[in-house]
This record gives sequence, structure tokens and C-alpha cells, in this order.
Amino acid sequence: MKKITRLLFLAGALMLSAFSMAQTVVTGTVMDAEMAAPLPGANIVEKGTSNGVSSNFDGEFSLITESTEGEIVISYVGYTKVVVKFSGSTSLGNVTLTPDNTLEEVVIIGSGIIDLAEDRKTPVAVSTITANQIREKAGNSDLPEVLKQTPSVQSVQAGGFGDGQMFLRGFDQTNTAFLLNGQPINGMEDGKMYWSNWSGVLDVANAVQVQRGLGASKLAISSVGGTVNIVTKTIDRKEGGFFQQMVGNDNFIKSTAYYSTGVNDKGWSLGVLFGHWQGDGYVDYTQGQGQTYYISVGYQPNDNHALNFMLTGAPQWHAAAGSGKISDFLDPEVNEGRGRRYNSWIETGVNSPNNLHGGVYPGGRNIYHKPVANLSWDWTINEKSELSTVLYGSMGRGGFAADKISDGVGFVRTSFNNHNWYGLVSNYNNQLSETLNFNIGADVRSYNGIHFRGISEFVGGQTSYTETSGYSGTYDITNTYGGISPWGMVFNPNTDHDQRMDRDYEEMITYYGVFGQLEYSKDQFSAFFQGAISNQNHQREEFFFTENENQSEKSDKVNNLGYNLKAGAAYEISDMHKVFVNAGYYSRQPFHDDLFVNTRNSNDLIDPEVENQEITGLEAGYQFGGEKIQANLNLYHTTWANRTLLRTNGQDQDTPAYELYQTQGVKQVHYGAELEVFTQPMDNLRVNGFLSLGEWQYKDSATKRTFDSDGVQIGSDEEINIDGFNVGGAAQVTAGINASYEFLPRLSVDGAWNWYNDMYSTGDPEDPTLSMPSYDMVDAGLSYKMLVGKDDRNSLQFRLNVNNVFSEVYLESVSGTTSASSNPEENYKGVNTSNYGRFGYGRTWNTSIRFNF
Repeated sequence: MKKITRLLFLAGALMLSAFSMAQTVVTGTVMDAEMAAPLPGANIVEKGTSNGVSSNFDGEFSLITESTEGEIVISYVGYTKVVVKFSGSTSLGNVTLTPDNTLEEVVIIGSGIIDLAEDRKTPVAVSTITANQIREKAGNSDLPEVLKQTPSVQSVQAGGFGDGQMFLRGFDQTNTAFLLNGQPINGMEDGKMYWSNWSGVLDVANAVQVQRGLGASKLAISSVGGTVNIVTKTIDRKEGGFFQQMVGNDNFIKSTAYYSTGVNDKGWSLGVLFGHWQGDGYVDYTQGQGQTYYISVGYQPNDNHALNFMLTGAPQWHAAAGSGKISDFLDPEVNEGRGRRYNSWIETGVNSPNNLHGGVYPGGRNIYHKPVANLSWDWTINEKSELSTVLYGSMGRGGFAADKISDGVGFVRTSFNNHNWYGLVSNYNNQLSETLNFNIGADVRSYNGIHFRGISEFVGGQTSYTETSGYSGTYDITNTYGGISPWGMVFNPNTDHDQRMDRDYEEMITYYGVFGQLEYSKDQFSAFFQGAISNQNHQREEFFFTENENQSEKSDKVNNLGYNLKAGAAYEISDMHKVFVNAGYYSRQPFHDDLFVNTRNSNDLIDPEVENQEITGLEAGYQFGGEKIQANLNLYHTTWANRTLLRTNGQDQDTPAYELYQTQGVKQVHYGAELEVFTQPMDNLRVNGFLSLGEWQYKDSATKRTFDSDGVQIGSDEEINIDGFNVGGAAQVTAGINASYEFLPRLSVDGAWNWYNDMYSTGDPEDPTLSMPSYDMVDAGLSYKMLVGKDDRNSLQFRLNVNNVFSEVYLESVSGTTSASSNPEENYKGVNTSNYGRFGYGRTWNTSIRFNF
């Protein structure tokens, strides 16, 4: 028996020895190309098998394979994967991974909620801006400036800090959906975006994706221009951070610090960012100041669950600038030689008897603080299904403050626009088979808008002001709220109705919808179908203009049901050629502000009621993917019918001359073509470009009505002809070329040229638009990264941006209907100077130094 046992043991040992001799050991170190530092937690897998390991804290790995030769795949979240061949046991040395140029796997938490184009095989018209591009290009600008290198996007700087505007395929940003980690952030009442409330978002952005037209979004939202997904940091796998100091034109200073613990052995992580900025502004009297904070706590108890809590905010104040007569910008006697820096509001601010602060409030000051929090949970149920949920909330506090003298009392009057906003987005995804993928989800929101006027501070020793309202009777206002600090707006809010003035009302909006998508993919063919249905509930409560004291008045509730349907298909002709077509129809609910005759002092609903907008979109595209050149060609046709437009005559609602103009049944047709090309002629040279050709016009006729300040209609309905009038506000033809060249290791120069043509003035659709002069601009930048510290694990990064290098003088916007004069001296490049407008910025610059550790 012992002999048999010894024989078996010897045979087993020989077999184990033979097996060990057949094994191959592949070792190496995974490195971050940007940081020149190790990447712990990278995945190393033998290609075609499940055999894999992870790199250790120093980026090192050792993979045992049963094959003597083959390939291993090295990947890391947010980086381009690398495939390396091996033959026998070998050391690969340092394997360098570079940041991914797409958004594939860039986000860990809430990935099922964030609708990215890469999540679906059927393509859309899309452009992605990576974290590195954002870091280099953002400088002291708003997000729209970063996006202007993408097709059919135009950025309008609009005067003060945070007042930038973006147009996408000719649609303004109220009709483009903006999402922050899957959370809708357009204003619930009117769809507007105020970039001053999001001034810190670029500091924490991993990437931004612009989906033009129908887009890939599955949510129960319906945008006309497209969807912009802002994806922020969540969990960093490794410990690290940065310090950055920036200075720029007109005394701009910005300091930012970020630190992340990375993921510890218990699955916890923490990321914290704080920043401060201030500056005088390019336009006169547009000073601004603000902070940024971001806190992210992540927890991954196991491979199936991942949670993240994020809190971020950007408290800020900034002075505003208005448009003025073009002639005033051109006349040195009027603008005192300031040219395009001239702030036309100084006549009603600095030089007016109401200016009580020596220029602090020349035309008013925007003060706002909007803390935003969300809790994200990803649950991998099994190999085929997962659930992603985001619970979010925001508490906006602030308003627009301006000096005022009334009945001999001097004070700062603030028009407060507060809100409490809560919501939940959830999405369940199931891979039904090898060819079918299905997801279904819900989008629920509750919004309370609180609007009133109050006194932020008394001036000149005054302590009281007498006011009268239907709700509170006659009373003395003695309390001040918020001051001129955005922090004060949050921690010292005005909650007493008998301490408010001029207006006092609230708006309640509830929104709930469901959405779903089915995608089929087999071999070279893919197709999808999406559907969503939602209901919006609106109500308004009045506290100022009421019939009975101490009794508020509520409007009737309005319910609007909306839906959207989208479908598309794609065919991959070969590895280099792909074609696709998409179509969609939206029945889109009107904005809250479109429903009421006068949203500031009346609960009266417009009669007949405002109906849903009707949007039809058609798209087709071709994608070419070569080794040195890639290109995208997109064709689109969007019909936007049954739109309602509101405009006033510019008078304040407190004056008898105030009039509100409502135009119903407006129809617009936007169609065009977009070409985007990416090339890399040499390893150290990239040259990209785009061309967008559009034709955007109003069609048919519409119905116009006029109301006075009490909401009473003046006269009868008026049918107006708008057929063939151009849609103004943005250039219908745009083009751009940008290039970067690394002429020494980690030292590069880049430049961009943008051209805008076929532009028209803004105003009522019934008024023929004015043709605006075309313009072009050149931007340039210089980057250098110095490796420092032990084993070059840290780096110092230097960046210089110069925008509008040649200080091109151009009209950014024009409002008015006065045609060019026969007297050339009364025109500017073909535009009558009696019209109102705004000139764009001249040469601006910023430079920064960033220490990455």
C-alpha cells in the first residue's frame, strides 16, 4: 500500500512539475501617461480568457498564463486600453495608458442614468470634450466657450461673469437639455440656464458630451436643439489631487485645490475640491467674485453595489451689463473712449440719482447660491441586468439686486428667485439575449419656485420703508435679508410675507414620467426604439395682489401630458465605414411661464390654453474611421411647430405703459449639414476641423395677442405673417479649424480659428430680421508639463490661453428692425447704428500653473 501511495505521489509531483514548466509569467508596470505615475487597480487580462489580475499600489502586476504566447489586454477606467503581445515569460516594463478620448467607462457611479452616445451601438451626431481639453481650454470662461469648437455650436459671452449663452443648431439653451450626472438642470419654469450658478462645474468635470438633435438620451425629456451631458468626478481609484493658480485679464484671479483619498481596502473614497475666483470683468462695472465647493463620498461594499454622495455649489455675485445703442459703443464722447468695454447701463446706474453705492450696482448685481446634492446607486443584479438610481435635490437662493430710492428712502431692492427642487431618476437595464438589450426607467421631479422682492440693505441711515399689499395690508419693512453675499442669501432668507414688497408669489410644478428603450444588434446591423411619456402639473399661488388680507389665492391646476418617440438604425459597412438614420417625434409640454397671462401678479391662465409643442426630427449620418483620419457627416431636418412666444415692450410691470405680447402657433424649420474631421498626420501633430451649413426660418402664420400689466387683453387677436423670416441669434453657417503640435516632449502649442456667417438680428418673428456682418476669431494656447518628485510621479503643468488673438471687433448680437440708412455714416458694416446690440470681447488671456500629485 505504501508503495502504491509513493508511486501516486511521485506521479502527481511529476505532473505538477510538467504543468509548472508549461506556465508563462508576464510582468510589468502600468503607468499614467499624463501624470507619469503608476496606475493601481488597472485590469490585466489574457485576451480571450477570464484569466486576469490587477496592478498593485505601485502599478506592478504579475500574470501567470498557460499559453507560451498570446496577447494581454490592459485597461483602466477613463483610459484607452492597450493590447500587448507576449512570447514566453517576459517583462513588459512600463506600459503607458493615456486618457480616453471618449466617455466609455469614464463614470463609475450612476452610469446607467447618464445617457452617453457610447452606451448604444446606433450612432447619433455627437462631440465629446475630455477632461484634459476642458482643463486646458476653460480658463476663466463659461462652458459655452469650451464647446464652440464643435459643429453647429455658437457661444455668446453676453457681458458679465456667468452670463454666457449657447446656441445649438440655431436653438437657444432654453431648448437644449443640460444634464449633470443624469440630473436635469435647466430651469423648471422657463428652461433657462444661468452659468453663474454652475461656475465650478468645469473644475470637477471628467468630460462633456454634446449630442446634437435627437441624441441618445433615454430620459422623459424632450429637447429641440440637443442634449449636453456634463459628467463630473465621482470615485477616483487612486490617491491624488492638484493645486492650481490662475491669473487673467482685468485682475482675474482663481485658486483651486482638489484631493482624493482613492479607494481604500474597505471600498470607501473621498474627494474634496475648493476654489475661489474674482475679477473686474472685461466690460466696465462687471466685477464678480465667487467660490466653488465639491464633496464626493463613495462606497463600494462589493462588486455588485456602488454608491456615491455628491454635494457641490458655486456661490457667486457679479454685476451685469446690458446691450445699448450701437452708436453709443462707437461714439467716444458717449462711451468716454471705452469702446466695446462700455457698459450702457451706467446711465441708469453710476450716473443716476439711484446709485447709492458709488458704482457697486451700476445696472444691478446677480447674487446666487445653489447647493446641489445627489445620491447615486449602481446595483449589478446579475451578469445580464443592472439598476442605476440617482436621488437629487437643490436649494437655490438669491436674486438680482439694484439701488432704488422710493418715497425718499434709499435701499437695495432685490428681486429674489428662490427654489426647492427634488427629483429621482432610475433606470433598469437587461441584456435579454445576445442581440437584444432592454431598459426602462422613471423620471420624477418636484419643484417649488419662490419669487418676491425684498430689501437686502438700507442705505444712508434709513431703517424702514412703508409698503401696501392685498395680503398683508399696510406695513413697515424693517428687516433686511441676504445682504449682498450669496452665502447670506442661503443662511438669512426672507421668509415673512409682511417683509416683502412689489411682488410675492410661488409656483408649484410636479413632473413624472417613464421611459424605455429596446436595442437590437447583430453583426453589422443595429437598431433601437425609444419611447417616453410624462405629465406636468402646474399651479401658482399669489401672496401680494390678493382680494382678502392674510389669504393667499391659488390658480387652477394645469395638467399637461407629453410624450416622445424615437427610432433609428445603423449599418457597419466595414471597420472604417458606418451609416445611420434616426427619426423622432415629440409632443412637448409648454413651459410654466407660457401658461399664465402675467406670471408676476396674476393667477389668470391664458385662454385659450397653451397647447403642446410639436417637434419632428430626421437625421442621417456617415462615419469614417481610418488610422490617420476620422470623419463624421450628419444631415438633419427639425420642424418645431405650435410654439408660444412671450415678449414685453421693455417696460417694468409697475408702469401703466407695460405690455405683454403673446404669439401662438409659431412654426420653425431648421435643416442643415455638419462635417467634422479629425486627423493626425504625425504622432505629435493633430489637426481637426468642422463645417456647419444651416437654413433656419419661420414658416406660415401665427396669432398675436397683447395684454396690459393687469393681464387684460388689449384689442382682438391678430394674425401675423412670419413665413420665410430668418431665425436670429446665431450664425447659420459656421466653420472652424484647430490644431495642436508637440514640438518637444510635454511642450505643445495649439490654435483654433472660428468663422461665423449668415447671422440675423433677434426680435419678434413678425419683424423681418436684419442681416449681421460675419466675423472670425483666432485663439491660441501653450502647454508645458514638468515631471517632478520621486520617480517623476508628480508634475507641474503650465498653461497660457490667448483668446481673440488679433482683437477682432465684431457685433455679437443685434436687436431691432431699423434697416440700413442711405447715409453710410449711420451704419456699421451694413447695420443701422440706431439699433441695439452688443459687441464681443476683445483680446483676453489667462495663464495657470497646476501641481498634480
